[in-house]
Parts: sequence; C-alpha cells; structure tokens
Amino acid sequence: MPKTSPKAATKPVAVKAPAKGDHVFLVDGSSYIFRAYHALPPLNRKSDGLQVNAVLGFCNMLWKLLRDMPPDNRPTHLAIVFDKSEITFRNKLYPDYKAHRPPAPDDLIPQFALIREAVRAFDLPCLEQGGFEADDLIATYAREAGERGATTTIVSSDKDLMQLVTDKVTMYDTMKDRRIGIPEVIEKFGVPPDKVVEVQALAGDSTDNVPGVPGIGVKTAAQLIAEYGDLETLLKHAGEIKQPKRREALIGNAEKARISRQLVLLDDKVKLDVPLADLAVHEPDARKLIAFLKAMEFSTLTRRVAEYSQIDPSDVEADEKNASGASGKSAGSSPPPPRAAEGDLFGDQAPPGSANGKGRASAVGKEGKPDRSNVVLTPHALAAARAEAARKTPVDRNKYQTIRSLDQLNAWIARVHDVGYFAIEAKANSIDPMQAEMSGIALALAPNDACYVPLAHKASGDGAGLFAAGLAPDQIRAADALEALRPLLESAGILKIGFNIKFNAVMLAQHGITLQNHDDAQLMSYALDAGRNSHALDALSERWLGHAIISHGELTGSGKGKLAFDQVAIDRATAYSAEDADVILRLWQVLKPRLVAERMATVYETLERPLISVLARMERRGISIDRQVLSRLSADFAQTAARVEAEIQEIAGEPVNVGSPKQIGDILFGKMGLPGGTKTKTGAWSTTAQVLDDLAEQGHDLPKKILEWRQVSKLKSTYTDALPTYVHPQTHRVHTTYALAATTTGRLSSNEPNLQNIPVRTEDGRKIRRAFIAFPGHKLVSADYSQIELRLLAEIADIPVLKQAFKDGLDIHAMTASEMFGVPIKDMPGEVRRRAKAINFGIIYGISAFGLANQLGIAREEASAYIKKYFERFPGIRAYMDATRDFCRSHGYVETLFGRKCHYPDIKASNASIRSFNERAAINARLQGTAADIIRRAMTRMEDALAEKKLSAQMLLQVHDELIFEVPDDEVAATLPVVQHVMQDAPFPAVLLSVPLHVDARAAVNWDEAH
Repeated sequence: MPKTSPKAATKPVAVKAPAKGDHVFLVDGSSYIFRAYHALPPLNRKSDGLQVNAVLGFCNMLWKLLRDMPPDNRPTHLAIVFDKSEITFRNKLYPDYKAHRPPAPDDLIPQFALIREAVRAFDLPCLEQGGFEADDLIATYAREAGERGATTTIVSSDKDLMQLVTDKVTMYDTMKDRRIGIPEVIEKFGVPPDKVVEVQALAGDSTDNVPGVPGIGVKTAAQLIAEYGDLETLLKHAGEIKQPKRREALIGNAEKARISRQLVLLDDKVKLDVPLADLAVHEPDARKLIAFLKAMEFSTLTRRVAEYSQIDPSDVEADEKNASGASGKSAGSSPPPPRAAEGDLFGDQAPPGSANGKGRASAVGKEGKPDRSNVVLTPHALAAARAEAARKTPVDRNKYQTIRSLDQLNAWIARVHDVGYFAIEAKANSIDPMQAEMSGIALALAPNDACYVPLAHKASGDGAGLFAAGLAPDQIRAADALEALRPLLESAGILKIGFNIKFNAVMLAQHGITLQNHDDAQLMSYALDAGRNSHALDALSERWLGHAIISHGELTGSGKGKLAFDQVAIDRATAYSAEDADVILRLWQVLKPRLVAERMATVYETLERPLISVLARMERRGISIDRQVLSRLSADFAQTAARVEAEIQEIAGEPVNVGSPKQIGDILFGKMGLPGGTKTKTGAWSTTAQVLDDLAEQGHDLPKKILEWRQVSKLKSTYTDALPTYVHPQTHRVHTTYALAATTTGRLSSNEPNLQNIPVRTEDGRKIRRAFIAFPGHKLVSADYSQIELRLLAEIADIPVLKQAFKDGLDIHAMTASEMFGVPIKDMPGEVRRRAKAINFGIIYGISAFGLANQLGIAREEASAYIKKYFERFPGIRAYMDATRDFCRSHGYVETLFGRKCHYPDIKASNASIRSFNERAAINARLQGTAADIIRRAMTRMEDALAEKKLSAQMLLQVHDELIFEVPDDEVAATLPVVQHVMQDAPFPAVLLSVPLHVDARAAVNWDEAH
C-alpha cells in the first residue's frame, strides 16, 4: 500500500491578496534559464542523452524557495514570470531593440518547454503576457505588493530589474546566495535604484541594443546624474559641460538618450491577466511533482521531495508525457558526454558536517519521521506568540524563593546546568560597580521560577530603626556563594541573561570572576527600538508584559530616610530582586525572536553584545589625573565666571542671579522683550541652551554672556571641582561608566564622570584634558578618526568630487573652498578655508544661516548665500538630505550602513520646532550612527589585534570618534600602526567603503598633547 500524508494530497488553491507581513517572490524565469544553462556543467538524462542541466537548476531553485529558505524569508506568494516570444511596445518604439541577440544554443531549446512543465509540476503560476516583457510584469506585481504592505523578492540578478529595488523590494541571486539591496545597486551603478534608469539611458546596453550616448559609460553617467539629478536636467544643461567631446556627444545624441530611457524604464502599470492574489503559495500535488522528477531522472531531488511528503517514490510512476522518448529523441542515440553528479548542483549535496545540506539538523519526531509541527512558526509568528504568552502569564511574587544556604544554592546551580541558561541580576549598595558591595544575587530559570541569594544585608537594630554593625542571620557568606557560582558565571557553555549586564560584569570582575557568554535584554530592546521607546526595565515590563514592577523608590524610600539596598529587609529584597530577574528572563524570551524576525540580529550580535566585555575592562582600567592641574584650573574658572557675571549685571541693568533660569527669563523676554520666548508648564520663560543659542545667533549680547557663564561654571563644577572626588581609593584612578543604550544613533555615553562632554574645540576644554595623564613610564596615545562624518557624507550621499578629494588625500576644506569660491588651493587665504570648513561641518548638523553667520561673524544674507551655493555645487548632498528626510517620514527611522535603525517617531510632529529638530537629527543620524558603528567594530577587534602583536597597550577611553590608550614608552612606535590599521579597516568586510578612512594617532604625556 502506498504511504499517505496530508502533504501528498492536492490542496485547493488559497486565493489571498498579499498584506502587511507577507512576502511575494517573483522569479525572472527567462533570465534564470540562461544563467542555469551557462553556469552548470552538462547534465544528460541517462535514458536518452537529453541535456537537462537548466531544468535541474530550475527545479532545485524552486525547491529551495519553497522549502529551504529560512522560515522568516519564505514566500507567501510566488510566481515564475517568462518573456513571451512576441514583439513588445519597445520594438515599436525602437525597431533595433534586442535585434542582435544570438539564437539560443541547440541543446537549450528543448529545455524551455520542460522548464515550463517543471513550473506546472510544482503547481506554481507560470506567467507571460503578449506585448510585455517579464520585467514589466515583475515591476507591476512588485508595485501592487508594495501598495498592500507586503515585501517583494525578485529572484534574479539582472541589472535591468535593479531600478525596482527599494526598502521593500530586494533581489536575490540564488546561484550566489546573494541579496541585492540598495547598497549593492549603488555599488554597481554608482547611484541609488531610483536613478538607475537615468544612468542606463546614458550608458546604453549593447546586449539589448539600447543606444545610449556614445562615449559615456556607467561611471561617467553616474557622475553626471549625481551632479544634475536626472536625464532631462542634464540634457538642458548639456551646453555647460566643460569637456568638449562629452558636451558634443550629449547634444548630438539627446534624442537617443531619451529613447534609451523609454526602453529601459519598466512599465509597472500592466493590466495583469493573473491577479496578485492568485499567486498565493499552497502545497503542490506531491505525487504529480515526484512523477515529473522521476521522468527527468533527478534522483536526489526526487528523494528529497518524497521524504518531505512521506511518499514512497516507488509507488509513483514517472510522468509519461515528459519521460524518455517523449521528446522525440531515441533512447539509442549517441552516448552522452560525461555526466556531473546531480547532487553537486545548486547545493543539492550536503556540505561536510551538516545534517541536511543546509547546516542545520532535521528534527525527528515519533517513529523516526521528520517533525515538522513548527514549519509554519516563522520568526514573526514566534515573536508574536512569545509576546502573547508573556502577557498571559501573570507575575506571582509569592513563588519566589530566598536562598539561605549553600545546599539550596547548589541545588539551583544543578538546575541551571539542566536548563543551560538563566537570568542574573546582582544587587549592590551603590551605583558605582567599581566600589559597590554586593548585597545579593537574583537568579531566574523560567517565569515565576526565580530566587534571591542575600549576601550582605545588615541586621536591623532596636525599634528605633537603627542598624546594628553585624549582618542579618541566615545569609551565605559572599565569598562562598561566589565561589559556588563561579563555574556557572565563567562557563562558555551556559548563557547568562542580564539587563545592563555590564554592571554585573564589572562588579564580578572585582571579585576575580570573568563573566562569559552573556545576553543583555536591554541591548536587544535598544537594537530593535533605539529612539522609539524607553529601554528602562520598568517601561519594558509595562510594554511587553503588562506588568508594573516594584520600583526602587518603593523599596528604599526617599529623602533623609532613604535606605541603602543592603539595609532593606531580606523578604522585601527577595520580592524586588527575584522579580527583576524574572522580568529580565521574560523580556529576553520576547525580544530574542524579534531580532531575527526584524533582521536586527546582526546589529545586536556584532555591534552591541561584543562590546559589553570590552567596555567592562575599559571601565576597570580607569585613567590617571593630575589634581594640581585641576586645582589651578578651578581657581582660573572661578575668576572668569565672576568677570562674566559682572558683565551680565551691567548689560541687564540690575542685579541678577545668573544661576536662576526664572530671573534670566524675566529679563530676556519680559524686560528686554527679545523674540522667540516660550513658557514652560510652570509658567516660567524657557531659557534652555537651545533658546539662548537661537538668541545669540541673532546677535544679542546678553544670551551670549549667559551661555559663556554657564559654560565656564559647568566646566568648574562638573570637571575641575568634581573629578578629584571620583578618584578610586585603591586604584587612584578615575573610572567612568559607559552606557550602550543611551542615544538614538548608537553613540556611547559616559557618566560618573562624563568624559565625553569636555569641549575639545575651546581652550578651556583643552586645559582640562591636560589633567589626564599617563602612568609613569607610559604615554597616552590618542587615535582619532579624521573627518569621518564628512567622509561618510561623501560615501553615503555619493558625491564624486568629495570622494575623489578624500581618495587623493587633499585638504577637503581647501578643496571645498576652491569649488565654491573659485579660489586656487595653492596659497589659499586662511579665512576662505575657515569659511568652507564651517560650512562643511555645519551642513552635517543642519546649520542655519543664523548659525553660520554667527560662527563666521558675517551677515545672515551672506551666510544664506554660502549655504545656497554649497548645495548648488554639491547637489548630491541636498538630494541625500531630502531622500533621508523623506524616508524617515515614511518609515519612522533611518538606517546606518551596518543596518542599525535610528527611530525618529516625532519627525511628523505637528509642532514645527520638534519636527525640524527630528529632521535634522535623522539626516545626521545616518552619518553619526555609521561612524558610531565603525568605532564599535574597531573596539571589539582592538584587544585581539594588540595581543597578536604581543603589545601591552591598554584601551582606556572612547570619546565619540577617538580612542585613548595607555602604552609603555618602549612600545609606542610599534603600537601606533596597529591601532591605526584596526580603526581604518573596521568597516570591512561588512561594508566596503569607496572613501578611505584616516586615523591620526599621537603619543604624549597627557591627553591634550596627544590629541
């Protein structure tokens, strides 16, 4: 009796229009036939010698799309699109279109019909329409899918289809297993997809006999389109082209270029014979498919389909229509050429060490049959299921345990070994992990299966609420508990799940324990939702679990009666701490599948998680400071502040407390009546830095003086007065703490103390940096990316002139000045270069004419003219800014070159000021975020690179685009090139920049001299 299976039966075709979350696959069948034929070695059917290499390649490709694609990347709708051998509208427009194409090879021609039969055997739509090419049908289906919120994958590598690529449409080359998105199109054509048609119109295509403009290739065409925007604008200004041959070619062949554009532009408005909804994927008739494959004698693929369908192939007869002899060839014809092994084609042969040819083992269910119960559980479905389950599982604090003995702790440790992962949350009596005492450790294995191990809670005293010197009873000695936990914490085979787990890593390192193999739920949230939501534990718990956790304030109180954590009663500490561990584990379960579903796993795994250990080591190393330098600076700043305060009193015309925002607001907007005043919710005038900056840009003296006073006062209070108080009593160094999840762009932030806000472009800021010194016998090395954001602007906006200038090592500001003002670079006046520099950097941050005028000390009208001229000279920058702003408005985020998403949900705010701020931030975020990603990659590689060269340099600080190292005097010369090499090559191989990165690295006894 033949085996039966639900998968063996024919299922009715499901008619379902694509919707958001669906994935439409459109296979360029005509193109693929030729690629398969030329890419694969000859393969002949044994029985009659018929060549079938293209048929097998096609069948393997279809099986891969239907069954072997990752679950989150499988088609919900799929069609194979062919060219119909008829005259199309393009031939009527240009009779010589495709006129010179050679005929198909003789041994390929019989395979055309068999490939169409293969498509029918897979029960897939086989589409073709008279008067249109396959590319036009693909364009139309892709447009319709996008309008319905679905994503589209075009299975092809044909350059003519690259004009269709968007953030929702990608191409996929199955032969090379390569995705073609916007970056790949830019790499090939030098322009984004929406400009590909313009480049093709100029460059032409000899294969399809598209004329183009003689003498203009893709590279030149890309440069021209980048400068002029589109073909028509270029042709209108062709007479202005400086190169005579190029100018004449454009003028003389303008009509050919216009026709070429019509030829290459795909028609996405075809009236389709087969509706998009009819492309919905469904199970084919497995017996019919096996019958076809047996007729073709594809034994390996026949076996795979039979195993999947649980059908005995011996019970299925070969399809007579396509079997040997049906093609008209005799079985006794001449012997076929040497035959390639079928299993070696298109990945049909399993690679060494894999279980099923795809690098993953097949699950086995009852009776040894493959278990496919979760086949439909895509990453999106899994993420949704996890989120739903998390909300439906209430938090029950009554189930938490307090672990008071080593035996109890060892029992928990044994359970961890069985599970293989656990959540951990160490509690301390201070927010400084370098000096904190560990009060206890919370662990969680599953929802509501959590415990707290108190280690150093103090015993309560008499009824007055005082605390005795001793510890509360029934606690494990901290050293014993940590020693018992050490094998777990240092195991590379057991996953530790935390929330801001770097704090735990630093604190455990103080006890000699190196935390290995960890995940961080907070960083997962950050990788997914940077700029969109808060990443605090309480906010995430509310959002994903619908649960309000116990707040720290509820536990410790506030004001004079506030308790340190080790003063909290153990039962209350258990409820609070175990709940944290429980919630962390639940959040991890919810967020982990989202990383895969939303394609952010690479961002988390390469840019976030590896940096945890690197930063933990940097924080523990710290840096030395010179207290005497700081003391002298404090005195100087105090004198400066007093002088500026006197000047403020004089301008105001009355005594004023400069530190009182209310008094300042009343004088600026009440007494003086300056424009732009807004009030806060309390009714007081707003005097934020932005408000004062705007007024200062307009030329008002009082706001300038207030800003100056605030700046010097902040330097004194935040740095020169405060830094000595951060010196660690044992290391005698200052240890900052880095936050990975604090900014929208991926930049790190530094706090307690903040070493990233020391102004580097002011003399006062540089004086503070002189107080950071090297350990005796060492030097501080500062390695700084030179103009990285300008380089990335040239790269991402694709500005040929700027790119070439960076490649040639030119002075970019002098080059810009020369381009804008027509001044020769040689002997250029410093003032001209300074203006270009201010514009170069200002453009990145969306500087206004007000701001530029104030910075350069020129009239606003002149500054406005400079900005206008800058955009006219470099139109690609304006195009980049507009495109980035528009993309962010449509999607709510922008993306770095490494795939990090920076969300700006307020970019469509009704408040014009908020909207403008978000627009500027989004435009800059692609540059700043990419720069942040690059230095993160450098940091994760740096320690291994130094160790490989047997160098003992220590990475101490990261300040935006700069890394600071402490290096023994005798290793400085050997260390500098290693550091530069790692930093300059940090983007590779993930991103191949055409603009070179440059790193300046110098050594000195203090930070200022090294920078």
